[in-house]
Amino acid sequence: MTRYKALTIAGSDSSGGAGIQADIKTFQELGVYGMSAITAVTAQNTYGVQAVYPLPPSAVSDQLDSIALDMGADSVKTGMLFSSEIIKEVSEKVKEYQLKNLVVDPVMIAKGGASLLQQEAVNALENHLIPLAKVVTPNIPEAEALTGSTIASLHERELAAKRIFEMGAEFIVIKGGHDESGGKVIDLLYDGLNFIYLESSRVNTRHTHGTGCTFSSAIAAELAKGSNVVDAVRTAKLFIQAAIEETLFIGGGHGPTNHWAYQHRKREQDYDKKRY
Repeated sequence: MTRYKALTIAGSDSSGGAGIQADIKTFQELGVYGMSAITAVTAQNTYGVQAVYPLPPSAVSDQLDSIALDMGADSVKTGMLFSSEIIKEVSEKVKEYQLKNLVVDPVMIAKGGASLLQQEAVNALENHLIPLAKVVTPNIPEAEALTGSTIASLHERELAAKRIFEMGAEFIVIKGGHDESGGKVIDLLYDGLNFIYLESSRVNTRHTHGTGCTFSSAIAAELAKGSNVVDAVRTAKLFIQAAIEETLFIGGGHGPTNHWAYQHRKREQDYDKKRY
């Protein structure tokens, strides 16, 4: 039996909805063994982030050494990296150990509005980490920050995807959740030549904490299992759609998504097939 392994490099979310906790849950649900290197500890809940306690870059480096020298990883996903120093350290370790299938989620702002990435770290992302990425998964505000442009249309999203591709990544996924102009959520996938649009119905809910983390970790899980990028992104889209639609109603603010919803739906579908 093949055992697939995925590594997340991100912050800890005490509420369990995003960050390391969301990534590990997603890996597990998709049949992948999850490992972690924690970059920061946060105190947060569904109302927002109350405090952030970053780890020293050496602590992140030591975690990556421990994993790479013993267990290895079939894919790697980065989330909240907080500082330029940590980003540079992670980039060096990715190169040193030739870690493959790197999915970069350029986490910058929490749902409640708190900044999760220092301003000078944006340049470090562009210059050090994105050139190593298999897939980069910004939402619209993150894509605007990376490109220095305003994105108000699909055409402008395409231009932004091209600019991020020019930074060195192989594939770009600009998520469309922040575009509330219609009843559909349109994610844009770009491979340097072609644009693929992935649509889903917009769900009217405030319980979307951790959607970006979950989406990118689902991509990493599928890449770890050997899926190509397009198929991995399609599965991640189905996974996060189910997680949003089957709301847990936890907390009084931006509640978490339901990480077991995707597998729950698959079991129901399999049961229906057997019945008929």
